[in-house]
Amino acid sequence: MTEIVTTRQDSVLCVGFNRPGKKNAITSDMYLALIAALQSASADAGVRAVLIHGSDEAFTAGNDLADFLGKKSIGKPASHQFLDALMNFDKPLIAAVSGVAVGIGTTLLLHCDFVYASTSARLALPFVNLGVVPEAGSTYLLTRLAGYQRAAELMLLGEPFSAEKAKEVGLVNEVVAPDRLMETALATARKLAQKPPAAVRLTKALMKQGTAAAATQANAAELKLFAERLGSPEAKEAMTAFLEKRKPDFSQFD
Repeated sequence: MTEIVTTRQDSVLCVGFNRPGKKNAITSDMYLALIAALQSASADAGVRAVLIHGSDEAFTAGNDLADFLGKKSIGKPASHQFLDALMNFDKPLIAAVSGVAVGIGTTLLLHCDFVYASTSARLALPFVNLGVVPEAGSTYLLTRLAGYQRAAELMLLGEPFSAEKAKEVGLVNEVVAPDRLMETALATARKLAQKPPAAVRLTKALMKQGTAAAATQANAAELKLFAERLGSPEAKEAMTAFLEKRKPDFSQFD
């Protein structure tokens, strides 16, 4: 089974997560396929916008922990390469979110230009609960977007939140019924595809220039701490408990 599926809708490239048995949890190979899709779209003058989506049940459950912990990378990990490609993507990027959107499934939305969510969407940033820290420059971008207290609620508690909550904090443009999600996202992608392409790219770059450097710096700091935290006793307990489907015990840590 192809776990990242790409299809063309005229000038719109649709990139879909397709690993239903694992709620679209992302493996290293899937990250590489996502990178290839974004690079291909950037280089293809016929592609004017990209729409990323999952299934009705899941946008993505985030990193596949078994793959993530078991894969020994030579050089920069595929997940880090994906963040670079995502943060530097120059064309309009639209997300259609339905079902679960966990970890990177939520932080990647901070780099999309338009985000549409189904009423069924359940987002979560459970990094702290797993003994690690967030990534994708999200500690900077979400705090700037939502304000400190609301960002702290989402990141420090790490509890699931609704599409309506995501709209309230500015992460989602519109919440729609599940059967209208793709048509709504595609309608925006097609509108963008009909506009002057260079003007669209330049305007996107101008809007992001005030935050791009700070987001890149935040991402670098996050990834450094993330890598360090992966070897910590807290993270080992959290992730072992997750894989064993039990409640973690952090009482021995200070």
